[in-house]
Amino acid sequence: MKVEVEKQDERHLAKINLEIPADQANQEYNKAWKRLGQRLNIPGFRRGKAPRNIVEKTVGVDRIKQEAMDRLFPHLFADAISEHQLDIVAPPQIESLKFDLAEGIAVKATVELRPEAKLPDLANIKVDVPEYKLPADAEEKELHAIVERLTTLEPVIDRASEKTDIVNIDFTGSVNGEAIKGGTAKNYRLDLTDNNFIEGFADQLIGHRIGEEFTINVTFPANYHDNTLAGKPAEFKVKINDISKKVVPELTDEVAKKVGPFETVEQMKEEVRNLLKQSEDQENTFRKQKAVVDFLLENAQVEVPDAMVSREAKLLMDEVQQRLKSQGLSWEKFLDSEGHDSTWENLRQEAQKRIKTSLVFGAIAKQEGLQVNEEEFSSMVSQMAAMRGIDEKQVMRQLGNNFSAAQALSDQILSQKIVDFLVERAEFNYVPEESVEKQKATDASGKKEADPDVTAVAAAIEGEEFDVLDDED
Repeated sequence: MKVEVEKQDERHLAKINLEIPADQANQEYNKAWKRLGQRLNIPGFRRGKAPRNIVEKTVGVDRIKQEAMDRLFPHLFADAISEHQLDIVAPPQIESLKFDLAEGIAVKATVELRPEAKLPDLANIKVDVPEYKLPADAEEKELHAIVERLTTLEPVIDRASEKTDIVNIDFTGSVNGEAIKGGTAKNYRLDLTDNNFIEGFADQLIGHRIGEEFTINVTFPANYHDNTLAGKPAEFKVKINDISKKVVPELTDEVAKKVGPFETVEQMKEEVRNLLKQSEDQENTFRKQKAVVDFLLENAQVEVPDAMVSREAKLLMDEVQQRLKSQGLSWEKFLDSEGHDSTWENLRQEAQKRIKTSLVFGAIAKQEGLQVNEEEFSSMVSQMAAMRGIDEKQVMRQLGNNFSAAQALSDQILSQKIVDFLVERAEFNYVPEESVEKQKATDASGKKEADPDVTAVAAAIEGEEFDVLDDED
């Protein structure tokens, strides 16, 4: 067999030419018609006993050749790719094929090569990080939130509803006289301070007494998920069934004992301060990780082929469609809301970022000899088992039966290992968060082109759910 490989580095492609002599082509053809013969029920012959000419007449010569190629080509291409050390990112694409039993087989194929990333000096990474500092009233707010969880409700009978109350209502909504789907409810409890109803709905319930029936008017947001309602004025007929006020207990030692293993309020406050400090440290660690990855993506040099971007964008599109479907939302309505062209462009931008990150991380792992060892993999499996409340062996069996899931887990471990490696080496300079916000404003003003808005696509990819009127329980 003759193998020729020609790299086209400027296009990240390689041409593979395979020439298989006639004797080998005939051997593979004979194996193929015999395999097919074993699977056929041909009248007058026992299975597998029909001669070659009968099998050829039954299925056709081209089908036999295809059977031969399906078995032969994967091994041939794998050998050629391994021998010439081609780092491919997609299966070979056959451009031309000649299968002649008298002359042999000639194949011309193209494979897409993984672009090489040129890394900056990893020993000299210096980045600014916007430092996160807890607000001055963070402890006070946290204590208030803890006490609020012990809030009780008391019925109100001698006054109208107030902003801090919870009301029980019946309501029926309509647009242009037609009832709104999901816009009707009985004995619905609504917190007038904290709710996700349409803007202005809860405010118009303030100042009414038990038994009152009245009408309120609101306008659906222009970006509402249901296009038939988006931007339209609506009318809701409402009846107040009852009103409850929140009774928040005073923070005392007795309350602290109910909250946790504390004897005094001061002990509880000390625990809150420790937890807040941990959250502050975790946020700054995350910011350092993000800053060093952003630095790499900005300073590493790598050309991402358009074909890779398009393939990844299509995979992302499938992700978005599945997530929307799982949330009961329509992909078509999502496109109508965000725009077909802008959605695809945003998907391509997200795809390009993912690919570049993968290529840069791969180059770092190769350069620094970073890989996942058995102990690290087992440790992650233990964490997964603990989180799911199942046996580690069960998780291992699941991963053993799902190669892609095991590979994804290994990639996740390696990615974190690379980030930790970079953070350990980098030099960080904490800067006030205000200066970063100021820089963002400068970028958006036109002095530096800002990244296009990909919020909607990113949210869909991450599975962010948006509250709507008829979703609240």
